[in-house]
Amino acid sequence: MSSHDPTVRPEDHRHDTLRRGSYREVLRIGEILRKETIGGLLLVAAALIAIIWANSPLADSYFALRDYEIGYEPWHLRLSLGKWAADGLLAIFFFLVGLELKREFVAGDLREFRKAMVPVAAAVGGVVVPALIYVAFNASDPETAGGWAIPTATDIAFAVAVLAIIGSHLPTALRLFLLTLAVVDDLLAITIIAVFYSEDVSAQPLLLALVPLAVFTFLAQRFPRFFGLHAWAAWVILLPLGLVVWALVHEAGIHATVAGVLLGFAVPVLRSQASGGPAAGHGLAEEFEHRFRPISAGFAVPVFAFFSAGVTVGGWAGLTSALSAPVTLGIVAGLVLGKPIGIVGATWLLTKVTHARLDPSFKWIDLVGVALLAGIGFTVSLLIAELSFTPGSLPGDHAKVAILTASVLAALLATLILRSRNRHYRDVEAEESVDADHDGIPDVYEEDEGPERVGPVQVDPENEVHGNEHR
Repeated sequence: MSSHDPTVRPEDHRHDTLRRGSYREVLRIGEILRKETIGGLLLVAAALIAIIWANSPLADSYFALRDYEIGYEPWHLRLSLGKWAADGLLAIFFFLVGLELKREFVAGDLREFRKAMVPVAAAVGGVVVPALIYVAFNASDPETAGGWAIPTATDIAFAVAVLAIIGSHLPTALRLFLLTLAVVDDLLAITIIAVFYSEDVSAQPLLLALVPLAVFTFLAQRFPRFFGLHAWAAWVILLPLGLVVWALVHEAGIHATVAGVLLGFAVPVLRSQASGGPAAGHGLAEEFEHRFRPISAGFAVPVFAFFSAGVTVGGWAGLTSALSAPVTLGIVAGLVLGKPIGIVGATWLLTKVTHARLDPSFKWIDLVGVALLAGIGFTVSLLIAELSFTPGSLPGDHAKVAILTASVLAALLATLILRSRNRHYRDVEAEESVDADHDGIPDVYEEDEGPERVGPVQVDPENEVHGNEHR
């Protein structure tokens, strides 16, 4: 049934859980997904190269490259290339996560409880259930029990790449739900890393880090137009400050990717009244997102995947042993079963205890397919695996095998479901893509009555962000 069924009144959509976004939101999400798709394909390619190299006769050269150390020892920055990728390059990825999180909380779907409760509940369910499943397999072994957070993460780049391969006719609302879910999932992952995987925290460098962070925040908030118009200024002024924050947070014993998130939060999302307010266009955060996403998706994350995914399987016997290990079983079951059970279960429970419900044009099977895609936990799962186990240890190797196996299984299962749904929505999309007045905007976005819809639920125009200050 089309979302414009004449029997469905606009007010009937008031509590819909999945809704089409506004045309502006569709364009924004489409641009993000295209970049994430390319990044996901590069991520997969880098991981495959690492796995092949690590299991070839030249395996020693791969591990020698990964473990090669470089850096300034007096500052405790003499790290292996693999460690630089995990602590350094991933800070770029988490800087973008911080930008996206703040945008969602200030001007996106997460700024209002009514719209935020669905992705938040789904993300929490998608974290709690996989963690419990992992613990069920490893509770009796103190050495492996610490890896409980490995199956809680979702790799949005990998998931979106699979979604692009499956087909582009799936509703934008489903992609928007996946993206919003992944944003909340990243927030939970950051919290887990900061709270449970930070050891021997030193207060002095952490307090010192507040000084360059405050200067970075002041400059970004006070002169957003300057940094927006002059790209060189961000590299010459803000980047050195960001590097100092990163180094001090690293020295404090907190995983340095947290510094990336804090720096992302410091960048303003909205324009000031002097610049015309929010209606004048995007703020500095979106400008930085345009600049740095290609660096993250095209270089930082693939390089991290290259250095992290390489694991020596040890032939068929080694693979059989790895797949039967409790660590592997916990991670695979957590990602492939726990993620969809947690996401769909939390969403279903929310529809029972509140007025939220699925839009009539969507089916629960669509949500199951998207929830399976959320079981692709690659980048952050590999990072947490490295934090959970000693590099090169047997549990660490088993965790990598499990993450790769689970990601492939989740992708295949999601493909089986969403390919058939893609054929269904291809016909619906053809019906809704008519642009009778030739203004470049499909009529389906002009016919909507009532509040503007910008995501999984509706937005009341009266609740739009009207703040004139930088946020």
